[in-house]
Amino acid sequence: MDDEQLTNPELYINRELSLLEFNRRVLAQSKDDSVPLLERLRFLCIASAVLDEFFEIRVAGLKQQEAYGATQRGPDNMSPSEQLRQVYDVVPELVAEQYRVLNRELLPKLDRQGIRLLEEDDWNTKQKQWLTRYFRGELAPVISPMALDPAHPFPEPLNKSLCFIVDLEGEDAFGRKLGKAIVQAPRSLPRVVRLPDSCAQTPNEFVMLSTIIEYHVEALFPGMRASGCYQFRVTRNSDLFVDMEEVDDLLRAVEGELSSRRYGDAVRLEIADDCPDDLAAFLSAQFHLAREDVYRCDGPVNLMRLSAVPDLVDRPELKYPGFTPSICERVRQAEDMFEAIRQGDVLLHHPFESFAPFVDFLRQAAADPQVLAIRQTLYRTGTESAVVEALTRAAANDKEVLVVIELRARFDEEANIELANHLQKAGAQVVYGVVGHKTHAKMGMVIRREGRSLKRYVHLGTGNYHTRTTRLYTDYGLFTCDDGIGQDVQKLFQQLTSMGKTSRLKLILQSPFTLHKSVLAYIDREIEAARRKKPARIFAKMNSLIEPQVIQALYRASQAGVQVDLVVRGICALRPGVKGVSENIRVRSIVGRFLEHTRVFYFENSDPGLYLSSADWMGRNFFNRVETCFPVLDDLLARRIMADCQLYLEDNCQSWVLQKSGTYVQQRAPANKRRCAQELLLEKLSAS
Repeated sequence: MDDEQLTNPELYINRELSLLEFNRRVLAQSKDDSVPLLERLRFLCIASAVLDEFFEIRVAGLKQQEAYGATQRGPDNMSPSEQLRQVYDVVPELVAEQYRVLNRELLPKLDRQGIRLLEEDDWNTKQKQWLTRYFRGELAPVISPMALDPAHPFPEPLNKSLCFIVDLEGEDAFGRKLGKAIVQAPRSLPRVVRLPDSCAQTPNEFVMLSTIIEYHVEALFPGMRASGCYQFRVTRNSDLFVDMEEVDDLLRAVEGELSSRRYGDAVRLEIADDCPDDLAAFLSAQFHLAREDVYRCDGPVNLMRLSAVPDLVDRPELKYPGFTPSICERVRQAEDMFEAIRQGDVLLHHPFESFAPFVDFLRQAAADPQVLAIRQTLYRTGTESAVVEALTRAAANDKEVLVVIELRARFDEEANIELANHLQKAGAQVVYGVVGHKTHAKMGMVIRREGRSLKRYVHLGTGNYHTRTTRLYTDYGLFTCDDGIGQDVQKLFQQLTSMGKTSRLKLILQSPFTLHKSVLAYIDREIEAARRKKPARIFAKMNSLIEPQVIQALYRASQAGVQVDLVVRGICALRPGVKGVSENIRVRSIVGRFLEHTRVFYFENSDPGLYLSSADWMGRNFFNRVETCFPVLDDLLARRIMADCQLYLEDNCQSWVLQKSGTYVQQRAPANKRRCAQELLLEKLSAS
């Protein structure tokens, strides 16, 4: 098959439909009896949150393209309208399944464990009395009901905020018949309320905020009767738009756009399943939404709020077993991190191994009189993190601290603005990356005087410098004082601050300059090896694979006989198993306790052949972001990483294999032959 035939749209899976397949895999975890019960509830909440973001970003983008008459199509050749029609076919079934799992599986099983989510029909007299006092004392004073009339037009609810539409009967204080009102629940209120021991029948009884408000809503409208009260939630376009050609201060531009996220165009309306059709039509008209944009919910309109329940319940047997991340022996035995790194490169595999060595690295650098400068990128972290504390202390100790903060890390923009201001006040030099290109690279560098020379100590990673997510995401972090890598990292930081052209890097591949063409060149090298009858293999593990030139290169590799194994957690546009095109390509997704986030690329006939990266194989990562892809030069560490990757290829518990139809089939094995990559890595690497 020639290159022109490899552009056939039938060879590409639509990215939006692939993302919905990922949602289906997450939702499947909530139905898996082998997953602890409270963790199943968490997975249900995660599936709901993933679907929220899908509407906020992906559906919102498709609607904009459709409205503007966009004609550009992706490799699958689907127009925005065609994609929306497919989305509208798939999503209602996913939403219905979410509520079926909640109502028919999880809530009954939780109830049998004494963990109860009470509806008003379940309340006894004592509970009703307590909830009424709670409503009057804690809720009513901060709720502002709004009757609808010409002086009180329909409000603009915040994105994804809990609201109620109320049917009113009777006259108001001025003798008028109003008919309808809107009640908005402030975001400061807890969405799940625990009943106190004085009236609870079991230690873990909860009531949803929405249920409390619905029951007492009439008290908000004295002299009138509430004949109906129905919760609803509107999802809005949340993709920030900053005109990169007009912006002259990126921080102010992002600050200015944050408010628009709360009040962007509506893209979805969720309403209670018992809401009358006339009220549903009234609401959808207010938000200018069509019938297919309205979803009826057999339960809370925001399932993510139930994620508070596992945190409120102290039942360890219903959660994943706790574990203690390990610290490698060389780091434990060394006097400090600098000594450990001088002895050889250090690899950390989170969450199985602790993130503490990186925090210690920064803390030691902050206190060490021989350290002159610290360079650090931050994409997602938070002002209260130990990383920020160490950088702040370093600045206070007169180290030259440079921090590159990406202000446009989606949904973390506000936190990153606060972080930037905090570090600047502490005396650090802060820059915001590159206008038009998100700085997604994960790198830190400490410059230390040793004798008559300066030595660079570098950390490069596949994930964010966020102490919380290092317990939830799988990521690699590499410490090295290799001079070649150190020089490359120094050039990258200089590029981010001076904007000058960087001379060719020795070892690191960088987006948007060399990573894409290097990946294509490495694939071509495997193709040439296969044609010469040499063993040829590609292994790649990432979050998403959609860039069409890379997919076409992988198709050519398969046709040449290269064995290609891909572990792609989320979106994959490549269609495996197509006769004459992709028969030698296997794609699997791992969905388990930890979010798979490592990016590993292996090319058998290249030297070096193994790379770790901050980048997925997506157009945005190759062309619109600053990314790093760095080699693992230590053979022992490279073999260790490949052994880890082999566990994922052998996983028969949490592994889903992509079919050429675009659907996934979960791998299942008898209990005595069970191999779960994440569990095996916990056994192998964690301290307990």
